[in-house]
Amino acid sequence: MPRLKTKGPVRWATSFSVGLMCCASMISYSSNDISSESDDWKSLFNGEDLDGWVVKIHRHEVGENYANTFRVVDGVIQVNYDDYDGFGDRFGHIFYQQPFSSYHLKFEYRFTEQWLDDAPSYAYRNSGVMFHSQGPDTILKEQDWPISIEYQMLAERGDGKPRPTGNMCSPGTDVFYKGRLDERHCINSSSATYPPGEWVMGELIVYGDSRVVHKVNGKQVLEYTNPQIGGGVVSGFDPKVWVEGQPLKEGYIALQSEGQGVEFRDIKIKQFE
Repeated sequence: MPRLKTKGPVRWATSFSVGLMCCASMISYSSNDISSESDDWKSLFNGEDLDGWVVKIHRHEVGENYANTFRVVDGVIQVNYDDYDGFGDRFGHIFYQQPFSSYHLKFEYRFTEQWLDDAPSYAYRNSGVMFHSQGPDTILKEQDWPISIEYQMLAERGDGKPRPTGNMCSPGTDVFYKGRLDERHCINSSSATYPPGEWVMGELIVYGDSRVVHKVNGKQVLEYTNPQIGGGVVSGFDPKVWVEGQPLKEGYIALQSEGQGVEFRDIKIKQFE
């Protein structure tokens, strides 16, 4: 995919060299551990309504929950397309109201049978949790995805082929994988393949702009470092919020809608001290 080359000021952390970032990453391995978490989990979803969350859907203004895409039913957040006539490239995200930097996030998800035929084929049994994202108030009406890192969730397609979940995708961003800058849009995890309809527990362990760990059902499946602005994929963004190579120290957490029905529950976080 073509590389984005626009440069300008941004509301994320100040950039420094790759060498310094790599050093910071190595330091984080020895100085940061899950044991440094605070004592209490904080629930990001109250099980009753979308209080504390902000919707941004492609081709709609911030705060417009088109066709009630995101709704609460029986104690879960649903991505639901009952009121859609067609997908129409309405890629959507619902953002928790505050940014986070270093933390342990847990959530459960499952896919429903709902699918919009005019959604892109790659989105079938595909969704995600975005993190270190730009804020919803900085996303333009015609911007398709937030500049962010994605914990990608997949389920089997019914063709018997492996389809791991807990992968990494990078709209408008890059990461280092196995010690090198990896410009692939997505990096697969080592997880098993899960059927749609089964509840799966996802976890993210994030150390600012140094180390990121993905877990699925309690097992580590992927690790990478140095999340930063870069790559392609995202379009329609404000050029002031995209600075190539800028480290992502913090950002917003968001749940995704791409034409596939999905449910989320038990979304909670522990911040590192």
